[in-house]
Amino acid sequence: MRAYVYRLATLLTCLFLLTSCWSSRELNEIAIATAIAIDKSDEGYLLTVQIINPGEIASDSPTNRTATTTYRSSGETLFEAFRRLTVQAPRKVYFSHVQMIVFGEEAAKSGIVQSLDFLSRDHEMRTDFLLVIAKDTRAGQLLNILTPMDKISSSKIVSSLKMSEQNWAPTYAVKLDELLNKLSNEGIKAVLTGIVVNGDPNVGKNSKNLEKTEPSTTIQIAHIGVFKGDKLIGWLNEDESKGFNYFINNVTSTIVNVPCSQKNASIEIISAKLSIEGHMEKNVPHIEATVRVDGNVGDLECNVDLTNPRTIRMLEAMVEKDIQSKMESAVSASQDKFNSDILGFGALIHREHPDQWRMLKNHWNEEFKNVEVDYTIHANIQRTGNITDSVQRKDGE
Repeated sequence: MRAYVYRLATLLTCLFLLTSCWSSRELNEIAIATAIAIDKSDEGYLLTVQIINPGEIASDSPTNRTATTTYRSSGETLFEAFRRLTVQAPRKVYFSHVQMIVFGEEAAKSGIVQSLDFLSRDHEMRTDFLLVIAKDTRAGQLLNILTPMDKISSSKIVSSLKMSEQNWAPTYAVKLDELLNKLSNEGIKAVLTGIVVNGDPNVGKNSKNLEKTEPSTTIQIAHIGVFKGDKLIGWLNEDESKGFNYFINNVTSTIVNVPCSQKNASIEIISAKLSIEGHMEKNVPHIEATVRVDGNVGDLECNVDLTNPRTIRMLEAMVEKDIQSKMESAVSASQDKFNSDILGFGALIHREHPDQWRMLKNHWNEEFKNVEVDYTIHANIQRTGNITDSVQRKDGE
């Protein structure tokens, strides 16, 4: 009997502790947002939100309707602009599925910290979305471009950004937590990747843009934008962007073109590992960067013998030279062009030499310009492909 009463009491207690779906919403009552664009306006902020049209995503029968709709609102604060969406959107906008936040270039240059405060404070927003900059255009225009292979343009941008980062290496996918960490920490500056619109944005938002094998207007991943504080101050070029990714150990795979016999050989980098140390020499910061890469011969346009170990070593030496050149260009850009420590040299000194860092941090902008970097690059070509000789060499024979 006591056991029965005990079980009954436990069951009743559990029932009282169970929560109901008091905050649940049906799908037909909400509008799911996939991307948010933030631009500057005369009032303060111009907000553009990309909303999914569920019927078009799920339907197997194509119609003339687009898969997404964009709504705009403005406000003195970002929160006010979000609330003003209610006068346009037919349903409550649901932000938990946002994949991407786009800052207009003008908004990024004027500062993004106020926007980030709202994005990190709002309870509906998750923190796993990517942040990018609309280069040379307004962010709102970017979300209106119709893309042929992805019905949702924000999904296209996110997948292209990740693909570019993994296979080409001049871009860098940044999430909210990482951006906030870099903006608040000493000795490292933030970066965001740029997105450009090729063609006329007004043409790109028309469904006719999807009716051509070569669309008139396309979206392309650009290079890496450099911040000082929370303000965008400029852009790295492609070589500088790749050098930056070598420095932060973010190269998964890329291609290195090296000259041979007045033509080129393409070496596919399949692995790149960075080891970096910070030293103080006579109270001057000094960085030692070591990169080890493995690669394969992907394309050979010149008449060389790949069975000869000297040929392989020659190609490896040229790969090493190319990588060091790109890393040097990244250092030069961060020190001389922008004077912004995006490579995290200050954070490295802070971590390894905290006592010296306390003396340097208040004038790190000046000290950073004088930081010297020593490079050690080791390249190892593992495979030459399905053939061990040049096709040109075979043809000549």
